[in-house]
Amino acid sequence: MTTKILKSILLVGTTAALFSFDLPTNWFSAGSKPKSYEMDIDKSSGRDGKNAVTIKSIEKKIDGFGTLMQECKPHKYLGKRVRMSGYIKSENVEGWSGFWLRVDQADSRQALSFDNMENRGVKGTTGWTKYVIVLDVPAKTSMLAYGALLSGTGQIWFDNITFEIVDNSVKTTDSMDGGNTTILNEPTNLDFKK
Repeated sequence: MTTKILKSILLVGTTAALFSFDLPTNWFSAGSKPKSYEMDIDKSSGRDGKNAVTIKSIEKKIDGFGTLMQECKPHKYLGKRVRMSGYIKSENVEGWSGFWLRVDQADSRQALSFDNMENRGVKGTTGWTKYVIVLDVPAKTSMLAYGALLSGTGQIWFDNITFEIVDNSVKTTDSMDGGNTTILNEPTNLDFKK
């Protein structure tokens, strides 16, 4: 093995070690700038004294975001309305943060519905607060993707994420349609008089 190849292998291994944190089992980091964040388990820091997960910026300025996420099969939720809820605490969040949930279409990575809380994101320094996302999971769904994200700098902690099926009286928070759950029967107000 040449010295150049050995140095390359050592550099890759060292870089991976620098960015390998104590990620929770079955979760992975992603986003536009995941290496700009430290993501790991913060033991005993949850709102109930149990473990929480944290995403913390490690650069002074970040034009992008990092997320800790999972993907799962949707079979349990097909044809149902789902509420994802959990708790977030923040410190010095300069951009915004929040939970996110994406419902992907079968045979495609196209989203059928999506909410990342950008229109109601967590900012600044906050105590533990419950946040909720509600989306429909149509029968043609192939996958659910979800997690928490931090855009810009600061730090968040999150824990106690739950998924539950709710009835249609619970409004969706879908940011693809601005949270509007009313589907019109025909085009309306085309002259904008109302």
